[in-house]
Amino acid sequence: MDMEASGVPVLGVGQIPIDYMLRKSLIGHGLTVHDAQGNVVFRIGPSSSSARRTKILFDSVGNPLVTVLYHNDEWRCFRGNSQELEDLIFTVHKIFYSPSNTELDVLLSSANSSDQKTGFRLKGNPFRRACTIIGGNSIVAQTSLLYKLRKIIYSRNKFRLTVYPGNDCVLAIAMLMAFFWR
Repeated sequence: MDMEASGVPVLGVGQIPIDYMLRKSLIGHGLTVHDAQGNVVFRIGPSSSSARRTKILFDSVGNPLVTVLYHNDEWRCFRGNSQELEDLIFTVHKIFYSPSNTELDVLLSSANSSDQKTGFRLKGNPFRRACTIIGGNSIVAQTSLLYKLRKIIYSRNKFRLTVYPGNDCVLAIAMLMAFFWR
C-alpha cells in the first residue's frame, strides 16, 4: 500500500524501531498516540455520524487518515473518512479466538476489488494489550503493557507500540484498531 500517493505521509519508515505510547482517553472512548517526546501524533476515536463499531484514526491536527468499520464479523479499513469500496485498504478476518489468544488474517486490497491477498497476520492477547503483527517472515510491529518494577497491578489504559524499520506506522495502528476494538 502506498500511503504517500494518497496524500497521507508515511511516518515511521527509518533505520531504527519507533516507539509510540498509546493512552486511553479520559473523556470518550478513544486513544491518543504519543511519540517518544510525549507529543500527540495520532488520535483514535469513534465516528460522530456512524455506528458504534466505527473508529477513525486522526492525525495530530484532526484530519482523518483511516476509518476502521466492523461489519458482518469482519473489519474493513478505508482511506480517510470514506466507506466506499474503491477506498478499501484491507479486510481483517478471524482465524482463531479464545479469551487468552486471538489470531487474525489481514487481506490487502488491490486495484481490482475482488482480488485480495493475505498481507499480515495478527497474533496476541487483547486483554493483555499484547499483539504481534507479522508480515511474511518478519515482525512488523509489537505492542506490550508498560511494566514497572515492584508493581503488582498494571494499567491496561497505557501500552507501547514498537514499529520496526521499513514499516508504515499508520498501517500498523489501523491493524491494531481492528485487533483491540470489537
